[in-house]
Amino acid sequence: MDWLTTVDHKKIGILYMLAGGFFFLIGGIEAILIRLQLMGPQMSVVDAQTYNELLTMHGTTMIFLAAMPIIFGFMNAVVPLQIGARDVAFPFLNSLGFWTFFFGGVLLNLSWIFGAVPDAGWTAYVPLSSEQFSSHRGVDFFLMGLQVAGIGTLIGGINFLVTIINMRAPGMGFMRMPMFTWTSFITSALILFAFPALTVGLVLLTFDRLFGGNIFDPNMGGNIVLWQHIFWIFGHPEVYILVLPAFGIISEVIPTFSRKRLFGYSAMVFATVLIGFLGFMVWVHHMFTTGMGPIANALFAVATMLIAIPTGIKIFNWLFTMWGGQIKFTTANLFAIGFVPTFVMGGVTGVMLAVPPADFQFHDSYFVVAHFHYVIVGGIVFGLLAGLFYWWPKMFGVFLNEFWGKVTFWLFFIGFHLTFFIQHFLGMIGMPRRVYTYLGEEYNPGWGWMNMLSTVGAFVMTAAILILLVNIVGSLTKPKTAKADAWEDGRTLEWTISSPAPEYNFKQTPLVRGIDAWWKEKMEGKTEMTPAEPVGPIHMPSPSILPLFMSLGLFGAALGFMYSEELNGYYLAVAGLLLTFFCMFLRSVYDDHGFHIDPNDDKGVGA
Repeated sequence: MDWLTTVDHKKIGILYMLAGGFFFLIGGIEAILIRLQLMGPQMSVVDAQTYNELLTMHGTTMIFLAAMPIIFGFMNAVVPLQIGARDVAFPFLNSLGFWTFFFGGVLLNLSWIFGAVPDAGWTAYVPLSSEQFSSHRGVDFFLMGLQVAGIGTLIGGINFLVTIINMRAPGMGFMRMPMFTWTSFITSALILFAFPALTVGLVLLTFDRLFGGNIFDPNMGGNIVLWQHIFWIFGHPEVYILVLPAFGIISEVIPTFSRKRLFGYSAMVFATVLIGFLGFMVWVHHMFTTGMGPIANALFAVATMLIAIPTGIKIFNWLFTMWGGQIKFTTANLFAIGFVPTFVMGGVTGVMLAVPPADFQFHDSYFVVAHFHYVIVGGIVFGLLAGLFYWWPKMFGVFLNEFWGKVTFWLFFIGFHLTFFIQHFLGMIGMPRRVYTYLGEEYNPGWGWMNMLSTVGAFVMTAAILILLVNIVGSLTKPKTAKADAWEDGRTLEWTISSPAPEYNFKQTPLVRGIDAWWKEKMEGKTEMTPAEPVGPIHMPSPSILPLFMSLGLFGAALGFMYSEELNGYYLAVAGLLLTFFCMFLRSVYDDHGFHIDPNDDKGVGA
């Protein structure tokens, strides 16, 4: 019950990671099935329809239900601690955000059980995703699941914007915030502007499919390309929503294990803001081949290449941070260092794809698949794994096993490059994306052995993840022995409090006297932060079951709208909405003042 009703950001962070990890495993199983089917020419592991379903669900699951929640898990676990806050600005909303995300993800994956699976690709291009060409309920699951989950992401983003603007400790100006907090801040701003576009697109397509709208039907005056614009003006900022927190994690891990402050902090901040700004200026590079003409293509090509500049600033600053540092090769740092060249490779192929005449050749080939997996796996997943090993002792009070961590790193690193490096060449020799089978050597020379190598690499990555899972489960059985400053070289406020953090985080709000606040105090010989307030009772928010039931109501409403014909009316839909609105009503009329903890008596600690 404690976990179902919690509004504590640390517990919500763990819930996000659990859910994200669960969906990550589902997405991974889907990926393995895809690779098995493509292992050789004319395989029959799955049929064409199932392959399309696996492909769609793999992309959707990994982006929306695995990467996003794990990033939100880190933001919840770390950001309030880094800025010296006792919780996020809106603890109730934080819980609501998690549960709506979770039920949206469950709804999406229920499609496997209901036997109507989304099969129009994770981008759900019309007219393929329209009623005419996807007459079963699959795309409805996609639309409804993402709408419910998207609510959670949006309110999460708003919550962290307010938290970072309003709740920083005394003395922590914006230019003293840790880099992970900065990237979380910009990511939250991107969520605020990008997700409404996705919501609009999903609503419009829902109207087309469920209520006979004509927004994307050219025969009735609609427009097909409109969907691509709406989707990608969300979709490109989305990749920066995902990758900026990974950048932030790298900017925390590398300085800690180089025993140096981050090189060019203000340039890093500026680059982060610039990436966030430019991220909205480039969406048409996904659509160079739709025929918008040379002027539109040229403008967006130039804008896309511009993003390489702030990204390059970051790469060199990470390299200069390591240069001359006392580098410790912990697992977290190995992932961070492995991230840098891998992400650069993804970036270089991105600039290649930004050239429209070249893109005409690369478009819809395996070259594109290789590019975005280098960015998303080589960038985001490497960053998240670095963060996992780095903050694990802060979240759970125990270290993950370093030996097996390094085994995980080398297997994952080698398996990843084996899987996706070869796909660049597959694309160059003409293998298209999204095909479920291909002919043998006499028709497609080289495809067979290249795909075989790719599949072998996927199994090596799988082995790495399995070892990581065993490592995680094993660590939770060990006694909690991690010190407050677990890595001994911590630079930021989260390393000043016990591991795991007490319920109220900070007994006294710390006074921040510079960038890398904790390192500054340590260099002056102090063993703890200078407090900014006397010790006193600490106000805490009360737990609540309402977010769970509000999300449940939306979940029921979504199913009700989808199956209104089978259920002879909108009874379930109305009932679900009523439940949600009733919970909102209760939240409005019942004034909850929370409770106080006295940090001097030990009862509240760790409870």
